[in-house]
Amino acid sequence: MKKYLAKRVFYMALTLFLVATITFFLMKLMPGTPYSNQEKMTPEQIHIMNQQYGLDKPVWMQYLMYLGGMLHGDMGTSFQFSNQPVSYLIATRIGASAQLGIQAMIFGVFFGIIFGSIAAINRNTWVDTLVTVLSIIGKSVPNFVLAVLLQYYIALKLGILPIADWGGFSYTILPTIALGVGPLAETARFIRTGMVDVLNSDYIELARAKGLSKFQIVYHHALRNSLIPLITLIGPYTVSLMTGSMVIENIFSIPGIGEQFVKSITTNDYPTIMGVTMLFSAGLVAVILLTDIIYGIIDPRIRLAGNED
Repeated sequence: MKKYLAKRVFYMALTLFLVATITFFLMKLMPGTPYSNQEKMTPEQIHIMNQQYGLDKPVWMQYLMYLGGMLHGDMGTSFQFSNQPVSYLIATRIGASAQLGIQAMIFGVFFGIIFGSIAAINRNTWVDTLVTVLSIIGKSVPNFVLAVLLQYYIALKLGILPIADWGGFSYTILPTIALGVGPLAETARFIRTGMVDVLNSDYIELARAKGLSKFQIVYHHALRNSLIPLITLIGPYTVSLMTGSMVIENIFSIPGIGEQFVKSITTNDYPTIMGVTMLFSAGLVAVILLTDIIYGIIDPRIRLAGNED
């Protein structure tokens, strides 16, 4: 197990190093300057700003300073947001993004399991067909399209929920639905397929022969065995929620990291772009590492295969 963990941690560190390197040099290739969106500045002012942020140094030196800062938790200083540390900007906004992401994950997985189970129990019926069709639609419709539709019909036309902004729980419902429908659809399809396979297995027939109730068969055998492979979807769900939150937060005016990231791109705020990118990358590889560990514990064959590589 130690060798398995060590290899995964090494891959995690290597991935973050590559992301940091690629992100840094991509920022240097971006057109424009951090000051292009501000009022016209004199050459002297630009020179002073470059000295202040270290942009007058050679690229290789800037790169080493950037890596050194990252190793010490220093993400640099924002060019556009009142010269505040990037870590402070992220800290003040991570709460809203985390709340939205967690709610969307719970919403998607919980209702996905319910709908997938219903479809599997009623396989080859109109209920199964309906859930399958809705799952395909939910997976196909972009979350930003769904967000606009929810705003128009639920918030604007019916006036049931707030159309945007970030306040109490009611403000989180529409963005949670918009962001969570994708994972819901994927979970429903995954659970439905897994449960159908389990329900057709020999040990389920044996359970029926023993006189177990339908609830016992579905809950204690079919559903529980179908949930284990669901762990493999945690990584893709995390990617989906991270990327989707950037758009959803802007549509619903949520003061989260995604909104900050989009604003940083439009203003060429390199430190903030790189800081948020590294945060997303670190979160993603951490989730993947956790998924590998959990799955390695559940299924030792995965761990043994990893040790043989």
